[in-house]
Amino acid sequence: MIMDQLYVTNPYDSSPVGEIRLSSEKDLETALATAEKTHLSNRKGLPRHERIAILKKAAEILAGRSDELAMLIAAEGGKPLIDAKVEVARAIDGVETCASEIAHNAGVEIPMDLTPAGDRKVAFTLKEPIGPVVAISAFNHPLNLIVHQVAPAVAAGNPVIVKPADDTPLSCQAFVEILHQAGLPPEWAQCICCEVGLAQKLVTDERVAFFSFIGSAAVGWKLRSLLAPGTRVALEHGGVAPVVVGPSANRDQLVPNLVKGGFYHSGQVCVSVQRIFTFGASGRELAESIAEKASKLVVGNAINADTQCGPLIRNREVDRVEEWVLEAVNAGAEIICGGKRLSSSCYAPTVLLNPPENCQVSRDEIFGPVISVYEKQNMDEAIKQANSLDFAFQASVFSNDYAEIMDAIDRLDGSAIMVNEHSAFRVDWMPFAGRKRSGLGVGGIAHTLEDMSQSKMAVLTLD
Repeated sequence: MIMDQLYVTNPYDSSPVGEIRLSSEKDLETALATAEKTHLSNRKGLPRHERIAILKKAAEILAGRSDELAMLIAAEGGKPLIDAKVEVARAIDGVETCASEIAHNAGVEIPMDLTPAGDRKVAFTLKEPIGPVVAISAFNHPLNLIVHQVAPAVAAGNPVIVKPADDTPLSCQAFVEILHQAGLPPEWAQCICCEVGLAQKLVTDERVAFFSFIGSAAVGWKLRSLLAPGTRVALEHGGVAPVVVGPSANRDQLVPNLVKGGFYHSGQVCVSVQRIFTFGASGRELAESIAEKASKLVVGNAINADTQCGPLIRNREVDRVEEWVLEAVNAGAEIICGGKRLSSSCYAPTVLLNPPENCQVSRDEIFGPVISVYEKQNMDEAIKQANSLDFAFQASVFSNDYAEIMDAIDRLDGSAIMVNEHSAFRVDWMPFAGRKRSGLGVGGIAHTLEDMSQSKMAVLTLD
């Protein structure tokens, strides 16, 4: 940040990507006042058919600019171009899903004649916009996460103010501009970039009806504690995702699946495969099989078509990952592959065998290209350690034993348990939620649209 401009650079080599104006305190006040005025003047939001038309048009514009947007994601966020293209496709689907979900965001009849007191009365609920929405987003999916926060707000009929991650503001700015191009009046969606103190002031303002946050647990829980009374909230934090592997698991299916789930976006995903607990078969053999594929991944500049693992978002994150791996090795973990920085911005895909439970790679979300494999005696030991942390998000079990699978589903602490699929699997319409320190509320297009709406009941007396 320099003066009133935020300069965006490629995390691989710090080459310039673009710049965006930083908002002042006056700008924030204007944005909040605009959002409040827009809501109070349009309590029902824009007509539903207009919201549908705007979102459908926005999806069309996104599709027409897909290559440009994918390159922008790769350049500012360090996500490999091949994965950035997938992210754009998901964003398009997400906007289209928001448009289609508007028809289902409706009230219901409440039966009244269940007792004599309700006889001759009719009751029903109506769905209304909740009011001004403020969203703070993360860097790792700079377009699709914005879609998940902003498009449901538009679909629900709310004005929305979005603050993107400082590292990746350009994708957010592009999406908001696309909404305006699609016909959404500018006052209904505003993009704000500002320093931390102003962001906190924005979030905690009493005019905010709903706060959506994607980012670190420490920041999310702190902001929640400061919210004005009545502000509703959704928090999405990290996961330290566990994977349990039974002896009957298909290794040919398992290994490429875990490599994808662990090293996608260089592990910078809240539900990345990080901790693998195996029993009844050689953990070393599994670690070596993963390492064989991981060591062949192409690491480099995300804008290059052949790159499979890009840089970490900031150079200091490489320093941190290096420190955590060194701590684990000094405590007894074995490096099967990787275990070293490749440059100031890149860390080698790394597989560790049996890090101690008290190491940071075993206790905290690494958010880097590191997978740890733990050899356990049985399912009980595996699940005990998998559930030992104050984080719970998505988890996985790999097995062809149905009793084993059901046992894992029952006992693994997570909001979603993947079977024979890596922990980072997601489609954008499914529920997506953290437990304990990992979050609050349920994400996913339909669920977010529901959260950003409120019900009003009418009770009619017939005589």
